[in-house]
Amino acid sequence: MRHYEQLSKKQQKIILISFILLFVALMFLVSYYVGKPLIQYAKQPELFKKWIDSYGIWGKLIYVLIVTLQVIVAIIPGEPFEIAGGYCFEFVEGTLLCLAGIILGSVIIFAFVRKYGHFFIEIFFKKEDLDKLVFLKDPSKLNFLTFLIFAIPGTPKDLLTYAVGLTDMDIKTWILISFFARIPSVITSTYAGHTLGEQNYRKTVMIFAATMVISIIGVIIYNKHSKNKQEG
Repeated sequence: MRHYEQLSKKQQKIILISFILLFVALMFLVSYYVGKPLIQYAKQPELFKKWIDSYGIWGKLIYVLIVTLQVIVAIIPGEPFEIAGGYCFEFVEGTLLCLAGIILGSVIIFAFVRKYGHFFIEIFFKKEDLDKLVFLKDPSKLNFLTFLIFAIPGTPKDLLTYAVGLTDMDIKTWILISFFARIPSVITSTYAGHTLGEQNYRKTVMIFAATMVISIIGVIIYNKHSKNKQEG
């Protein structure tokens, strides 16, 4: 670390850019060769369960690491894995394992962004999207609004997961928000996976329909709030 700080600004920038490009390339490879097959697999819960069960006691750890990977590689959707968690491990255990993976991934991202800053985030997200998160600049509303956005389905959680590292929020607060605020969104998916495993298809459809309606409302409220803040 000391050796890095002794380098010139130009040399530090070259190292940082090289590291980020390598990371981006790695994310692409992981998304294509690991994420894509896993998504297809998770969309077939019965096959995913057989695969997880084949690892015995290690299956739970593998599932947690898969969810962690999904959080870090933001372009991989999380919904299939949340549903698969409820199908494989029942409702309560699937929810807790899923939340464990989410927290681990969120902490890794937080530490990474806190280290490399704004420049790193704009590699993955547009500056315009980041600018919508104006509340990040208001410490008095930061914790509450971050919790609220994570609690409402349909809001840009992937972007916010990366952006929080730019704020003054401490890691303990971030862990608590990552856990408790994610519960409503996660339990709808894991419970849907659980009912799917019980072949209660009517209840599964009802859960998905309700989640979709809530998500649409959440997106509308978020976009309206963001627009008003930017105009203000």
